[in-house]
Amino acid sequence: MACSGITTIAYRGMTATCHALHPMKEVPFQQKHFHGASTSLRVSSDEHLDLRGSYREAVSACKASSRIVELLDLSEERKNVVEFDLNKYMHAKAVAVNEALDKAIPLRFPEKLYESMRYSLLSGGKRVRPILCIAACELVGGTQELAMPVACAVEMIHVMSLLHDDMPCLDNDDIRRGKPTNHKVFGEGTTLLAGVALQSLAFEHIAVSTSKLSVVESDRVLRMVWELGRTSGSQGVMGGQFLDLVSQGNASLDFETLEWIHNHKTGVLLECSVVCGAIIGGASDDEIDRIRRYANFLGLLFQVVDDILDVTKSSEELGKTAGKDLMSDKATYPKLMGLEKAKEFTIELLKKAKGELSYFDPEKTAPLLGLADFIAFRQK
Repeated sequence: MACSGITTIAYRGMTATCHALHPMKEVPFQQKHFHGASTSLRVSSDEHLDLRGSYREAVSACKASSRIVELLDLSEERKNVVEFDLNKYMHAKAVAVNEALDKAIPLRFPEKLYESMRYSLLSGGKRVRPILCIAACELVGGTQELAMPVACAVEMIHVMSLLHDDMPCLDNDDIRRGKPTNHKVFGEGTTLLAGVALQSLAFEHIAVSTSKLSVVESDRVLRMVWELGRTSGSQGVMGGQFLDLVSQGNASLDFETLEWIHNHKTGVLLECSVVCGAIIGGASDDEIDRIRRYANFLGLLFQVVDDILDVTKSSEELGKTAGKDLMSDKATYPKLMGLEKAKEFTIELLKKAKGELSYFDPEKTAPLLGLADFIAFRQK
C-alpha cells in the first residue's frame, strides 16, 4: 500500500499544503489553480513543507464556506486529481453518529439520570472523535456500520470527561457547546453520576453492539476494550486531568510535564478513536502503529490549538468560557513558549501527523488528512 511522490491538499480559497510521500526528492511545481487556491509549492529532502502565507492567512482562508480537498498525486508515473468535500463528509458522518447515539441511550427509569446523560451526549458538537474512528476504519477497508459501536463508545467517554471537567471541583465552567453545563441544569451530584454511567455504558455498548456484527472476531473486541480502558483511566484521561488539576499555579512546570498532561488529558482519546477504528476495520499491526503515530501528533495538535483559542477568541465564538486557563493560572503552550511560537508548533505537529499517513493510498487518506487540517485551523 506504500505510495511515492507528492500529495497536495488544497481547500477552496486557501493556500495549499504539501505533504511529502517517501521517497523524498526535490520536485519542481508549475503554477496551477484549483478553485482559486494557489499550489505553487516546492519540496526538497531537507525542507518537508513550504507554506505560502502566514499561519494567520491559513486560518483566515480556512473559514471558506465550502472546504473542497483536492488530492494531487504528482508521482512521475501519473497525475490524478481527486476531489473530496470535507464539509459534506463531516456532516454526513455527524448525522449518522447522532442517530446512533440517540438509539444507544433511550430515556428510561430513572428518568432524571438519563435526561442528564442525554442532555450532554446529544447536545451537538463536531463529533470529531467518532468521525476520526469511522475514517480510520474506512482507510483500512472497513465500513461505517462496522465502526459505529466503538465510535459511539468513544464519544460517550469524551462527554463523560466534559461533564466532570466542567464541575466546580475541576474547571468550574458554566457554558459548554453554547449551553449551560450539565451541573448547572441537573446539579453536581446528578452530573457526577451521569458521567460515571456514560463511562460504563461505553464498554457495554462496544460489547453488545459489536457482537451483533458477525464479521467481527472476539479478539478485535477485546483489543478495543483494552484501548478504551487504558484511555479512560489513570494512564489516560483521568491521569492527565489529575496532573492538570494539581499543576495549576506551578510556575516551574516544564514542557515535558505539560506535554504529558496534554497527551493524556486530550490526546489519548483522539488516539483511541483512530486506533479503535483501525482495529475494528481489520488493520495489520504495522498499519495500526502508523495510524497511532498520526493520532499522537494529532492529539497534541488539538490541545495546543485549544490553548491558542482560549487566549485569542471570545466566549461567544468558542461556545464555552474563554480565558479559563489564564484565570486558573494553568500552564499552556502560549504561556510557556509564547503565542507565535505556539502557532508555529501547530504547523510542525500538523506536518508530522500527515507524514505518518504517507504509507497509505492518498485517495483513502483524504478524510484523515482533511480532518487534520480541520483540527489545526478550527476557530472553536
